[in-house]
Amino acid sequence: MVLREFKSRALDSLCTEEQLDLLNSIDTLRSQGISHFVSLPQIIVCGDQSSGKSSVLEAISGVSFPVKSNLCTRFPTELVLRQDANVGQQSLGSFCEELDGFDGLPKLIDNAKAAMGISTHGKAFSNDLLRVEVSGPDRPHLTIVDLPGLIHSETKQQSAADVQLVQDVVQSYMKEPRSIILAVISAKNDYANQIVLRLARDADKSGNRTLGVITKPDTLVANSESERMFISLAKNWDVEFRLGWHTLRNMDSDQGTGTLAERDQKERDFFSRGAWAEMPASLVGISSLRSRLSKLLLRQIAAELPSLIEEIKAKEDECTLQLRKLGEPRATLDEQKVYLINISQSFQSLIKAAVDGTYNETFFEDNQSTTGRHKRLRAVIQNLNEAFADHLNRRGNYRKITDNDGQLEPFTQTQVSVTRSGFIDHIQELMRQTRGRELPGTFNPMIVGELFLEQCRPWEVITREHILTTWRAAQRFLSLLVGHISDEGTSIVLFAEVISPALDQLREILIKRCEELLETHQKGHPITYNHYFTETLQKIRASRQQDEMTGLIERYFGVDDLQTLRSLDGMYCLQDLLHSLLQCREPDMMRLASTEALDCMLAYYKVALKRFIDDVAVEVVEVKLIQSLASIFTPVKVFEMKHTLVSRIAGESEETRTLREQLNRNKQILRNGLETCRRFVGNRGIDPEKVKNTQPFEEKSWDSRDSSLQLQFADHDVSDARASPENENSEVQCEGDQSVGKPPAILTSDLEGEYLKEEEYDQSPEAPSNMDYEQASPEASVQGYDHYGQGKSKKKSKGHKGRH
Repeated sequence: MVLREFKSRALDSLCTEEQLDLLNSIDTLRSQGISHFVSLPQIIVCGDQSSGKSSVLEAISGVSFPVKSNLCTRFPTELVLRQDANVGQQSLGSFCEELDGFDGLPKLIDNAKAAMGISTHGKAFSNDLLRVEVSGPDRPHLTIVDLPGLIHSETKQQSAADVQLVQDVVQSYMKEPRSIILAVISAKNDYANQIVLRLARDADKSGNRTLGVITKPDTLVANSESERMFISLAKNWDVEFRLGWHTLRNMDSDQGTGTLAERDQKERDFFSRGAWAEMPASLVGISSLRSRLSKLLLRQIAAELPSLIEEIKAKEDECTLQLRKLGEPRATLDEQKVYLINISQSFQSLIKAAVDGTYNETFFEDNQSTTGRHKRLRAVIQNLNEAFADHLNRRGNYRKITDNDGQLEPFTQTQVSVTRSGFIDHIQELMRQTRGRELPGTFNPMIVGELFLEQCRPWEVITREHILTTWRAAQRFLSLLVGHISDEGTSIVLFAEVISPALDQLREILIKRCEELLETHQKGHPITYNHYFTETLQKIRASRQQDEMTGLIERYFGVDDLQTLRSLDGMYCLQDLLHSLLQCREPDMMRLASTEALDCMLAYYKVALKRFIDDVAVEVVEVKLIQSLASIFTPVKVFEMKHTLVSRIAGESEETRTLREQLNRNKQILRNGLETCRRFVGNRGIDPEKVKNTQPFEEKSWDSRDSSLQLQFADHDVSDARASPENENSEVQCEGDQSVGKPPAILTSDLEGEYLKEEEYDQSPEAPSNMDYEQASPEASVQGYDHYGQGKSKKKSKGHKGRH
């Protein structure tokens, strides 16, 4: 496909000198790789079906698009302007036509529509993207997107699925925070019924990046109520946008296309008479719209620059992390061992940090998420040990003793609730069955052991559950750790072949050690030399005796509470009181012995429980589990591995090698882009609040041999891969890819021919304020838009007079 005449001077008014360096870097970033791209500031043209969107796009860019009244945009059409001195790519071999200039683009788009399987009787719409790339050494960096028109209701040609598809596509573009929304409203229809206004409000609630555009004002009856209503809308009095409104009079598609110069002349004539002549020149006509868009773009870029830098830095860090996981190339066995040794060193280092509770490494970031908290192993283990101690204190005793029947609780699987009196009855029966040579009123010391064994019955279940929970926490931690220090393929094999078997062995060791600790309490007789036992026993007995004496005194004096002060009437014999206190002993010698045995068992249970909790936390969890994690994967074990295992873990696939090369390229591009962006901020000092004037580049001659036009099909969600500047000859390229993962075939041809002369774009010496931008001098500027998008338009032009 050869481009003989390639010239669109209208495009140049959308570029400013301040944008060029930054956008060059960003465009390079987005054009390399698949997932590493930064969205460029772009203009999206959206509106209801047949509202004149494509005509607006053509008027802005100078590129002809299909604007027949019986046709509509069937897919997003993205016009990408980028600077590229060397263009060399291939394109879809089945799509090849000759393009002599921009006037031939509509027919080419129709052919592209057929190639995408879209027809008026078949597939109605597509979310695939037709990308038109205009490349050349003097081209600005900008993206303009013409979106399918929003549909109000389904028809025979447009199904309900088509209606939803179009709306989804439009909303996805509107939600891009760096996009400037041109909400196109047709004067043929009541604007309150046009869907685009609601969608624009939803996507841009503040209205900071939405500019309303009114088309087809020439269809309104002069001096009618409808005309006055749309003029009010154009003045931002009715539907208010912070960027205001603009009005265009586009070419009537039913009367033929005509040239851009003819279109601009008819527009100037229309806005020079009637009610529209009262509108400020800055709010009507394509020339002033280009100036407004230039200013808006520069302000948008300046505002987005800090976030662009942050995004680029985040993507560079992501590349660095992925490259660290992949390691150096490892084709030989020695390289593979070196890679595993490096991984094992990182493995041990991060385990030490996790065990010590020093969470300074990037691996431990994001502690607010569930995954992030799982990485902080020491915190997890501490919390689990505390929960275990609390659970064992509350549920570790088989019989929960209460003072009376009213405090009894429902039975559980591991715990029953009994009164103290009922428990003593149980002990009496047990003592009768195990009586030895002890005297009446005393108890066999072995009865304490039997009572304790029965009381600590739930320990085994609770402890085993705790041990397995801590083991699973360690397993989850190691899984995240291995995934962090190595690439996905290596981490899967490493965990399956090395980590998981070692963890299985640790689990058996933990269970065995736990059983050993339980045996010391479940077998043999109670042993303790801890003075806490005698202190606890004395406290238990004193508490019991205090309760007995308190009850006797309350009964003697006829009071309900010893804490209550009251005067006592009458005479009391203190000798009788003393006698009563001395007689408050248990007369039943067997019951007295049972009570003493219960006190001893409860005192010993408290001592044994504290010791057991500490033993589990230290001897099992800390020694057998936590301190063993670092030895699972060490450099020594790497040297001891069989060669086949080393290759199976660390060997590289072709996909891994390709990924490393891609990441290295992306990282270099991101690094260069980051440096460029930072230089741009430092050297240019762009401040969005200080952007007042926006001037187009000074007109330069443009050799068509240095430029190219590229048409590309791509799925809407798939990033485009662009050419590397290796071919010194400029070419026109048509490239198609309708399915993900299917590389497009490519066709290229040389550009030749002459570009259009400047005089062909300048047909009218009148009305310099609304003239086509090519007529304006380099001094032309637009200043002072207020909140409603209105303001005074200040223009300078030599040798022209006109309305301001």
